[in-house]
Amino acid sequence: MIGWLLAHLSGGHARQHPLRATVQVIAIAVGVALGYAVNLINASALDEFSGAVRHVLGQSDLTITGGRLGFDEALYARVAALPEVDVASPIVEVEAPVPGQAKSAAGLATLRIVGVDVFRAALLSPALIGAPAASERQYGLLGDGLYLSQAALDRFGLRAGDNLSLQVGPRLETFRIAGVLPGARAGEEVAALDIGAAQERFGQIGRLHRIDVKLAAGAGAEARQRIAALLPPGVALTTPDESAQRVSNVSRAYRVNLNVLALVALFTGAFLVFSLQAQGVVARRTELAFLRISGVTSSELQRLLVVESLAAGIIGSLLGLALGIGLAALALAALGGDLGSGFFAGTKARLSIDPGWTIAFFVLGVCAAVAGGWAPAREAARVEPALALKAGSEFDALRPLDAAFWPALAVLAAGGVAALLPPLGGLPIMGYTAIALLLLGAIMLQPRLAQSVFARLGRASRVTRSIPWLGATTRLAQAPSGAAIGLAGVVASFALMVAMATMVTSFRQSLDVWLSAVLPADLYARAGSRGESTTTAYFSAHDQRVLATAPGVQRAEFSRFARVSLDPKRAPVMLVIRPFDPARPALPLMGRALDWSAQDPPPAWISEALQELYGVETGKRLRIPLAGAEHEFLIVGVWRDYARQTGAIALRDSDYERITGDTTRTDAALWLAPGTRANDVIEAVRDQLDVGAQTEFLQPGDIRKLSLDIFDRSFAVTYLLEIAAIVIGLIGIAATFSAQALARTKEFGMLRHLGVTRAQILAQFAIEGLLVTALGVASGLAIGAAVALVLIHVVNPQSFHWTMELHVPIGLILALIAALLGTAALTALLAGRRAASVDAIRAVSEDW
Repeated sequence: MIGWLLAHLSGGHARQHPLRATVQVIAIAVGVALGYAVNLINASALDEFSGAVRHVLGQSDLTITGGRLGFDEALYARVAALPEVDVASPIVEVEAPVPGQAKSAAGLATLRIVGVDVFRAALLSPALIGAPAASERQYGLLGDGLYLSQAALDRFGLRAGDNLSLQVGPRLETFRIAGVLPGARAGEEVAALDIGAAQERFGQIGRLHRIDVKLAAGAGAEARQRIAALLPPGVALTTPDESAQRVSNVSRAYRVNLNVLALVALFTGAFLVFSLQAQGVVARRTELAFLRISGVTSSELQRLLVVESLAAGIIGSLLGLALGIGLAALALAALGGDLGSGFFAGTKARLSIDPGWTIAFFVLGVCAAVAGGWAPAREAARVEPALALKAGSEFDALRPLDAAFWPALAVLAAGGVAALLPPLGGLPIMGYTAIALLLLGAIMLQPRLAQSVFARLGRASRVTRSIPWLGATTRLAQAPSGAAIGLAGVVASFALMVAMATMVTSFRQSLDVWLSAVLPADLYARAGSRGESTTTAYFSAHDQRVLATAPGVQRAEFSRFARVSLDPKRAPVMLVIRPFDPARPALPLMGRALDWSAQDPPPAWISEALQELYGVETGKRLRIPLAGAEHEFLIVGVWRDYARQTGAIALRDSDYERITGDTTRTDAALWLAPGTRANDVIEAVRDQLDVGAQTEFLQPGDIRKLSLDIFDRSFAVTYLLEIAAIVIGLIGIAATFSAQALARTKEFGMLRHLGVTRAQILAQFAIEGLLVTALGVASGLAIGAAVALVLIHVVNPQSFHWTMELHVPIGLILALIAALLGTAALTALLAGRRAASVDAIRAVSEDW
C-alpha cells in the first residue's frame, strides 16, 4: 500500500513540483557533502601523519626526544646498558637550509637531515638506511656521504655523485650524494648520513636529538619507568602511538570545529526540509484528506509522508557522499592535509575513505531529512478528514505551533546556561550545544513572534488605501503561523551567516591588531626558514655586527626561538628569546604586569594559551627545563600570542645564554633612521653577511600580508561553509515562497472573483515575502549575534586557548540582508505570477 502510494501519489507530486523536492535533496546533499569532505580531509591527514611517524620510528617501542639543543650523548650509553633494552638507536636530526633553491611555502628551502648509526638503525629503522649508487659503493655506508629520498632528489634536481651545499651557521658544508633512501615514503623529503659525520659537520658534537628503543622480550611497564628515571629534565619518553597522538591532540580542536561547522549545514538543511514539508502538507491538505476517506489509516498516511522525507534523505545523502569525496580530493590537492592550518605541514595526504564514517554520514543525512519531515507528517495524520476538506482549514493546521512559546523560552534559557559551562575533554562541546539550542529556541519562537509583529502591523495598516499593502498585512496578521513555517530556514541560515562572518572577521581583525603590536621594527631578517627552531643557519657574531652597524640602522635587536617540553603528554612549548626590558617588555600584555626586581628569579612572560593549558598565572613561579636541568623563573606577565596554540614563553636573552651557553641568534629586528629605505639597507648588508644567501628580509607590511594570507588559507574551509549557508538560505527562500504560492492558488482565485487585479495580487505576495523575510532577517540577526558571541567568547577560547575582540562586518551583513530581501521579493513575484495565472473559476471550483 505504502509503496504504491509513494510511487504514484508522492512521485506524481514531486514531478508536478520538482523545485520543492529538488531543494530538499540539495539541502541534505550540501550538508552531507561538507561534513563528509571535512571528515575525509582530517582523517586522511591524520592517517598520513601517523603513518609517517610510525615509518620513521620503525620497530621501536619507545622514543627518547630532546628539544632543539638535544641532550648529552652520554644518556645513550646509560640507556643501552639497561638489561630491559634490546636495541637503542641514537639519532641526530636537524633542518638545514639549501642555498640557491626556490622558496617553499615556509620560506627558504630546507632539507631534513637525519644522522643515524647504520648498524643500530638497520635493526629498528631500515627506512633510514641508504642504498649506495654503483659509483659510490667504494665508500660503503659510513663516511659523510648523503642519502636522499627520491622526492628530495627530484625537488633539488640531484642524482648520485652530485654535490649538495647546506648552510651550517655562517659557513657552507658540501656533501656528496652517495645514493638514495629506498625506504622513504612517497613525497617525503629527507636525507640521512652517518651519525658521526652529522655530529661533526652540523656542530652537534656530543649531542643527540633522539634515541629509538626496542625493549627486550618480556620487558614490562617497569622497563619504561627505569628508562624514565635516567632522563634529565626536558627530555621526554613516549611510544610511537603517543608521539602521533600528541600532534593529533594539538590539531583536535581545529578538526572538531571544522566538523561541527560543516555539520551546521546539515542542521540547517533539516530545518529547510521541515519548512518545505510543512508547506507541502498544507498545500496537499485536501488531497491527503481524500486519502483518509478512501481508507488510508492515519498511521499509513504518516508513514507515507515520513517515507517521502526518507527518500529525499537517501538521495541527498548519496549525492552528498559523492560530492564530499570530490570536494575532499580537491581540497587535499589545493590546501594539503592540514587545510592550510600548518598542523600537518610537510605531509602529503592521500584520500583515505573509511567505510564506517561513510555509513555514519549517510545515516546522519537520512536522519536529518526524516527529522525535518516527521512533525508535518504527524500533524497531517492527526487531523480529521472532514476538517481538512473545509476551505481555510490550513490555518488551523499550523496553530499548534503557536503553543511553543514557553518551551521556546526554556530552550533559549538552556542554551544560555550551556554557554557558561566548561569544556568537556578539552573540547567546547557545551558551547556547540548552546549554539544548537539557541538556533532551535529561536525557530520555535517564530510563530509567537510572527503573530505579535504582524498583528500590530495589521492594525496599523488599516488606515492605508493601498490594497496590496492592506491585503499583505491583514493576511499575515490572520495567519502568522504560515509565515513562521517559512521563517525556519531563513532564520537558521541567516543566523549562521552572521555568526560565522562575525567570528572570522573578529579573528582576522584581532590578528591584524596583534601583528601591529608585535612588529614594531622597520625591517626584519631571519637566517634560514620561518618557524624552524632546529635550523642549522644562524647569524654569526660578524653578521650581527654588520646588521647593527649598517648605514641607516639606528638600533638592532637579535633573538632566537627554541622548543622545550614542559609536559611529555603535551606538545612542546616555544621559547621566544630576546633582550626584553622587564619594565617595558614590548609584548602585547594582557592586564597589569608584575613589578620585577633583581632579587627575584629571572622574569618570564607566558602566552595566554600557556596560562590556560598549564594553569599558571602572573606572580607564580615556573620551572623550565634548560640544558639538562630545571630552572625557576618568575611569571611577570601574560601576553597575547596568536602564532602558537601550544603556548609560548618569552625569556631575556641574557638569562637564556647564561643557563644554556647558546649564543646563536636566528632573527634580527632593525629600526631605521628617518628617511632610510629598507631596500637600501638590504642591498648594503646582504653581500657582507656570512649567511647572506640564506637571509630572508621582510618588512612589517610583508609579514602582515603573509600572516593574513596564511589566516585566509587556514580559514578557506570556513569561508566555504559560510558560502554554503548563504546558498542554502537563498535556495530556501526561493523554495519557500514557491511552495506558499502553490498552496494559495485557491486564495488567489477567490481574490480575483472579488475584483482584485492580478497586479495587486502579485504586489501583495511580494510585500508578504519582503515582510516575512525581514522578520526572519531580524530574528536571524539577533540570534546570529548571540551565536557569534558564543563562538568568539566560548568556543574559540576553549578550543585554542586565546581570546579575541569583537568586530562586526557591518558592510557584509548589510549586503547579505539586501541579497535575502531581494531574493525574497523576486521569488515571491515570480512564484505569485504562476499561481495567479490560473483561471479564477478553476482555482476555486473544488470548494463549491
